[in-house]
Amino acid sequence: MPTPAKPRKPRGKRAEVLAWLEAEHPSNIGEAQWDALRRDLAHLSASYLRTLLRQTGIPLAPLVAGVRQDDFDTLQHSLLALLDEYERGDASRRTEVRRIVIEAKDHARWASRNPSKQSDKQEMVMWMLTWLENPPLFREWVRLRRRALAGQTPEDRGGH
Repeated sequence: MPTPAKPRKPRGKRAEVLAWLEAEHPSNIGEAQWDALRRDLAHLSASYLRTLLRQTGIPLAPLVAGVRQDDFDTLQHSLLALLDEYERGDASRRTEVRRIVIEAKDHARWASRNPSKQSDKQEMVMWMLTWLENPPLFREWVRLRRRALAGQTPEDRGGH
């Protein structure tokens, strides 16, 4: 009778993140944990690491979570959370928050090349550009923008 095979250890980037989380047992991922993860798993890009961390369900600090673009509700929530960080921060913190929003805007602009996502991603780019142009105005602007969009269909906005 053959001996049963040992269970294989998970491999890959996701397994590395899960192993780190299992060893550290964080109840949330704040900036200190983010810095440690970036140091310990430096071969992973920040965007991919964010994606993997979001999938764990562990709460993420706003600067760790970045700008979520799953839908307009999560986009609004993440931009407002980053706005709070921006408003409380010193000059270097504000620069870091702006860098995160700029990176997300660039990603949305790239994603808008996909015809099936074009309308929504172009709208998301506009939200982030508005945030970047005048962060203190964004809270009121997004409220008014959501009201204006409430009655429109994607076709009304030029979507497919």
